[in-house]
Amino acid sequence: MKLTGAQIIMECLLEQGVDTVFGYPGGAVLNIYDALYEYQDRIRHIRTAHEQGAAHAADGYARSSGKTGVCIATSGPGATNLVTGIATAYMDSIPVVAITGNVTRNLLGLDSFQEVDITGITMPVTKHNYIVKDIRDLASILREAFQIANSGRKGPVLVDIPKDITAQTCAYEKQPPLPLAECGLPPQERLAQALELLNRAERPFVYCGGGVVLSEASEALSAFVEKLDAPVSCSLMCQGGFDQASPRYMGMLGMHGTKTAALAIQNCDLFIAVGTRFSDRVLCNAGLFARHCPILQIDIDSAEFNKNIEVDLRLRGDAKEILNTLQGMLETKDHRAWMADVASWKQAYPLRQVSPSQDGVTPQEVLETLNRLTGSQAIIATEVGQHQMWAAQFYTYCTPRQFISSGGLGTMGFGLGAAIGAQVANPGKRVVNIAGDGSFHMNCNELSTLAANQIPVIELVFNNTVLGMVRQWQKLFYENRFSQTDLDHTTDFPLLAKAFGVKALVIEKKADIEPVLREALAGGVPVLIDCRIDRDLNVLPMVPAGESVENPILEM
Repeated sequence: MKLTGAQIIMECLLEQGVDTVFGYPGGAVLNIYDALYEYQDRIRHIRTAHEQGAAHAADGYARSSGKTGVCIATSGPGATNLVTGIATAYMDSIPVVAITGNVTRNLLGLDSFQEVDITGITMPVTKHNYIVKDIRDLASILREAFQIANSGRKGPVLVDIPKDITAQTCAYEKQPPLPLAECGLPPQERLAQALELLNRAERPFVYCGGGVVLSEASEALSAFVEKLDAPVSCSLMCQGGFDQASPRYMGMLGMHGTKTAALAIQNCDLFIAVGTRFSDRVLCNAGLFARHCPILQIDIDSAEFNKNIEVDLRLRGDAKEILNTLQGMLETKDHRAWMADVASWKQAYPLRQVSPSQDGVTPQEVLETLNRLTGSQAIIATEVGQHQMWAAQFYTYCTPRQFISSGGLGTMGFGLGAAIGAQVANPGKRVVNIAGDGSFHMNCNELSTLAANQIPVIELVFNNTVLGMVRQWQKLFYENRFSQTDLDHTTDFPLLAKAFGVKALVIEKKADIEPVLREALAGGVPVLIDCRIDRDLNVLPMVPAGESVENPILEM
């Protein structure tokens, strides 16, 4: 049958199982939005307040569901407004397909109104991108875009479509999604070498990154560490990838990690890294990191081997497949002395230090109360800053895809859009975005999206009237020279929320914490909570055990 280019886009989205897209209309995508009107019974469109919010929403949808997120923007500034969201997805390996409109083909390259070379702009922050020059290629390009976004190391793909392509007609025939590229297992000799390292180890340490979540490897990881009898630490991106209620869990590793994880890495005799790229926030000092023991790295992307740190054995492939294979080859181990050491460190240095008794509200009390009231089952999105680390440290994540945060790019303003996407993808779950007042200011306009669509996200703003993380660095390393970190003109957040049509609640003393959280959780409507805390709460560790504060890696 013959369809317009815009209709072909809709049909290709349906082929891929897409049920929701996020975006903002404009001149170059009017044909696409006319088709969305026609297909509104099959594809839901969420119009965000800003294209950046649409990109973050598509990202949050993908992170929380495991499906590909889709966003749409018009040409020029609409397309460039997606770039931060695309880069955020790229750094954290999130499958997103971004569809942008462009001027008609005869106007390309003429500096036409709202024209921009978005494929050139996004080349460094996409797995691949396209500009469609022939309508006969449109369907195959869209199918390839979804295949590339989900094959191997996942990531964003952009498809730029000139307006005249969406208006032309072409024959269309429905097809099933293209098969994902197979990674395969490492060579048998590499697996044998890995088995030898595992058999020889008496004090193995398993460290997991976001690749565990992306490859759906949580169950395989749990079975592997049980058989290996090893403790586990997770990166920020792997929160929930391993059940934090397990006695094997040691907390995060690195700059914002736990004393137990730091002691374990100092005393282990084999370091096993699964689905992690060894971020500088984890290594802190690459020259000292686990230099006393062999390092075995499992990763789907060969570019990550020996990039940030030299490793002794590399296993390239899907984390789930490799862990299942190693677990099948491995005999059950007994490392009770090692596990007893880890248990003693956890007892001496609890993963969650009790915050000093204070008259005011502490983030720890708020998040631990939220954890209790939600039974550790909420999806927690975050912005970036101190509150991000508090959310990682003081909520218990038991399942994968429960923690939604910008790790690699560290994007302030990410969380509210991502929470919208997560809530749309998971209508039966409670979604809470943990924000600081600085991050909240960046994309607070997305409250209008919550209100317009009655998306029941809880926006929990830790309001300390400063840029908390930057201020903490200035306090530690810049002799209290607080340059541009005081938010002098304090916004009335409850009044702002009401202006957008969102319910507002306030926490300003300890007695408010539980009743306010209960009310927010019970309502089933979007809620903003203005949680007022002291600007100099000292509850965020900055330097891992054994590292010096003069370490040059500790730079913004």
